[in-house]
Amino acid sequence: MANSKYEYVKSFEVEDEVMLPNLIVVRIDGRDFRRFAEVHEFEKPNDGRALNLMNSVATAILEEYPDIIFSYGFGDEYSFVLKKTSKFYQRRASKLLSLIVSFFSSAYAMKWKEFFPEKELQWPPSFHSRIISCASKEVLQAYLAWRQHECHLSNMHDTCLWMLVKGGQTESEAEEFLKGTQKQQKNELLFQKFHINYKNLPAMYRQGSCILKTKVEENVKCNENGTPVKRLRRKARIVHSEDIAGRSFWNEHPSLLKEVGGFSEEVDKIRLEYVRLFQFENKLMPSTWIVIRIDGCHFHRFSEVHEFEKPNDKEALNLMNSCAVAVLEEMRDIVFAYGVSDEYSFVLKKDSRFYQRRPSEIVSAIVSFFSSMFVMKWKEFFPQKELKYPPSFDGRAVCYPSTEILQDYLAWRQVDCHINNQYNTCFWMLVNKKGKSKSEAQDYLKGTQAREKNELLIKEFGIDYIELEPMFRQGSSAFWEKEEATMAHENGASMENPHKKVTVKHCDMIKPDFWRAHPSILNEKRPDF
Repeated sequence: MANSKYEYVKSFEVEDEVMLPNLIVVRIDGRDFRRFAEVHEFEKPNDGRALNLMNSVATAILEEYPDIIFSYGFGDEYSFVLKKTSKFYQRRASKLLSLIVSFFSSAYAMKWKEFFPEKELQWPPSFHSRIISCASKEVLQAYLAWRQHECHLSNMHDTCLWMLVKGGQTESEAEEFLKGTQKQQKNELLFQKFHINYKNLPAMYRQGSCILKTKVEENVKCNENGTPVKRLRRKARIVHSEDIAGRSFWNEHPSLLKEVGGFSEEVDKIRLEYVRLFQFENKLMPSTWIVIRIDGCHFHRFSEVHEFEKPNDKEALNLMNSCAVAVLEEMRDIVFAYGVSDEYSFVLKKDSRFYQRRPSEIVSAIVSFFSSMFVMKWKEFFPQKELKYPPSFDGRAVCYPSTEILQDYLAWRQVDCHINNQYNTCFWMLVNKKGKSKSEAQDYLKGTQAREKNELLIKEFGIDYIELEPMFRQGSSAFWEKEEATMAHENGASMENPHKKVTVKHCDMIKPDFWRAHPSILNEKRPDF
């Protein structure tokens, strides 16, 4: 980070480490997935392809992150269990929940055509995520038993519901018919009226899906004489079980015993109030500006693999800006966003009640939606390049108590943009134009000040830094702005019909002129849409 007088704003960031020996579960749930399923015409009560897509994405998660050793999912949700000794991202809750939901969302969008080749993905899939902190193996066992119980209850209900609908009832009539019915009654309904033995339905529907890592022997190369050389590799595979929280299931898989430990007893009765004690989450302080900042994860490698131009790839930055605009249009409590390179900061209005100010829900919704949009818009900006693997972002929520401190935060990010861009411009000119190695360029620039870098660019390369594109030097600001539109009246007179749209500008936010010119952005009494 750049050193500046604005760096004091970092003191408002709060640590959220999940302390040892708690076991960490990251649970994701589809955001508005009922509507998503309707728009994409998923089969009812279960769409096998949609569930297999979820399983494929969850498998990719386990293969991407070695610390995740087990996952369980059904419907539009998945729970990921980290090994008990995990130090992944220093066990910071916001990092873990945002990174996993981001990768999941990106991979879901990328894999869509693999499972639905005849259907267009019509809008970005997005998910919520949260951290479940399990104080012991017994809590984890109870949690898994609860989720599988929910799978069974919801699937039996949905199977009955949609069979009744297919039989001619409306959805509301079917819901009313099923109200108060017990498991045995639903089984009898399915068997007697529709000739369905519930136990014969696919295990994936009734039991959900587990993904865990097992050792598999693979050919890694061949000797000179053609004999294959084999190695044991850990690979993720999907299994189904009637009781994922049972001792027998856990004991069958040595990797789970090693990384989590065994269960000493069976779960006789699920006590929801006990499990829910471990899902408590604080809310962000009221009457404060909420900033959700997302950062690209390993984007240095991502930019190299996808051959982004150095020091700035205009299309990559425009892609980021386009995704940010989509976020503002989707989530109207966001009043302003500022982005540079692979990061974006989203400002929610001071009195926002978005997701009851629960940080995990806000962070995950934004980072998930942004990640999906990045994948879906990729071809719009890079029509000649294939997206080779899912991009991912991590995020965090920070509260700022006053408008002045919020403006200082944004000024800090813009100062950082300027310092980094000036350095990178010099660095890549030395590498690309002067033939220096990367380490030589770093040594050359070590200790140089802004004035010296400007002189280097002018004298050696004929570049006036101030003439570079404002987007590179100042970053991008996205916000709602009134747009006047003239409409014809019935009597022939014209009238102004102002409406708002999201605009992206490249302005100096450090000086007060920008905020004076746009007083409505941070107006604390800003009217709702």
